[in-house]
Amino acid sequence: PQNVLHMNVTNNNYVDLNNLVFDEIRILGLPQEPVAVAVVQSNDLLLSNLNITYDPVNKVALIQGLGLELGKTHLIRWTLGTSVTEKFDCHPGPSASKESCEQLGCIWTEDTANAGVPYCHYNGFDNGYSADDVTYTASGVMANLTFSKNTLRAYEKSMSPIGTLRLEVKYHSNHMLQFKIYDYANKRYEVPVPLNLPTSPESTVESRLYDVTVQDKPFGIQVRRRSTGTVIWDSQLPTFTFSDMFIQISTRLASQYLYGFGEAEHTMYRRDMNWHTWGMFTRDQPPGYKMNSYGFQPFYMSLEEDGNAHGVLLLNSNAMDVTFQPTPALTYRTTGGILDFYMVLGPTPELVVQEYTALVGRPVMPPYWALGFQLCRYGYENDTEIATLVEDMKKANIPYDIQYADIDYMVRQLDFTLNPRFAGLPALIQKIQQEGMRFILILDPAISGNETDYPAFTRGVEKDVFIKWPNTDDIIYAKVWPDLPNVVVNDSLDWDTQVELYRAYVAFPDFFRDSTVEWWTREITEVYDNPRNASQSLKFDGLWI
Repeated sequence: PQNVLHMNVTNNNYVDLNNLVFDEIRILGLPQEPVAVAVVQSNDLLLSNLNITYDPVNKVALIQGLGLELGKTHLIRWTLGTSVTEKFDCHPGPSASKESCEQLGCIWTEDTANAGVPYCHYNGFDNGYSADDVTYTASGVMANLTFSKNTLRAYEKSMSPIGTLRLEVKYHSNHMLQFKIYDYANKRYEVPVPLNLPTSPESTVESRLYDVTVQDKPFGIQVRRRSTGTVIWDSQLPTFTFSDMFIQISTRLASQYLYGFGEAEHTMYRRDMNWHTWGMFTRDQPPGYKMNSYGFQPFYMSLEEDGNAHGVLLLNSNAMDVTFQPTPALTYRTTGGILDFYMVLGPTPELVVQEYTALVGRPVMPPYWALGFQLCRYGYENDTEIATLVEDMKKANIPYDIQYADIDYMVRQLDFTLNPRFAGLPALIQKIQQEGMRFILILDPAISGNETDYPAFTRGVEKDVFIKWPNTDDIIYAKVWPDLPNVVVNDSLDWDTQVELYRAYVAFPDFFRDSTVEWWTREITEVYDNPRNASQSLKFDGLWI
């Protein structure tokens, strides 16, 4: 067992005339200060409440006043305190209480002196999983992960941990590796977007920038930068959980210097490691502190203490959150899928970005004009308001290159339509372009299904382009922007009520299908060159999707 010292006497024929004793003991390498020490002899408590001195710099504990006779067997047991920064949240959900915490086998400590520190934190080191049949090869590591049914885990009552998992580590190149944890007995959702990976591993033992160790009990993965010995990933922590709808993994970090995890508004590029949790899931809403936005990139770059840099991508598109704590450590929690991590070793920040974008794909080079100043807002009343705005910008000598039209220009926010209030928009676009400016239209990929005559929806159904429920032929419908036909919207009502009363049900194009690309191309082509009424052709320069 850990935190125990056995002093066993194997031969006691010697008569000690000097009554020698062990009066003090030094214990080396303790990560925290011992808060209690007990000495047991023949199953009886001999000593407690001893004098303990702890050196946090050298991690050495000195226990004095023992007076243990040399000729007798003793057992010394000590209990380590939990450092504030070592507390990992065992009850991240709402309504945590002492009772609910202890039911999870965790410790409840109300710490009002340190803001953000979880009251409910894990007890001990074990995460319940062990790594079995660990096999190291020239191209990676394989192992089975087995859960101990005797381990009480967070959320076990509603989401039981999966009993057996598979770990795959692949050394894709000298600067990039992948570690993937999944349920090999049952297929689970994985992000259906291929990455730019070599067809076979291209790394060599001599040239790899990293070493990987799989820790068996409790399970953990450790990645070390070979040139410096710096540990840049260490997940042997009590938080690891893998159930159907709740997956959690933590890692110690190489430093406090962490960047990334977009897209959300935060006060500085470097992430605040002082007990902050950030949700990540795409959301169409105005920006705000800790609020989700259009993008979702579970990727971070870390600067190590010596200036080397590395990056980590979790390829998982389920709703998730991440918690930063000053250990320094990071905890991922996601509602499904698998754990599929990719790590690039840099070692410079520039190389990290190059390696990451080579992996996920680089953006198309934007046209030169797209780098200019752009003006957009939601709520234009008509095309006259936009035309007046353009002239006002000129009079104020404010140069700008691109004007937008939001969903106001549509009929009831229906894609590929033109509202009569914006009948002059085609001519305005032409005028703006003749003056050297550009025009961008918005199109929301949410197609109303509540229309009697809406070609975009009808053709979409014919081409089978919409997202459907699994194992059925039913289209998934939800409410976004389009209004129902023949209704008058009461703008004085709150937003949720308006959505319930006035919004149409929409279908969502599945852009993984080739037929969707063909259908979408036809619809936007008919916006650009209207075959029914050429005067309503909108000669846009770009689309905002």
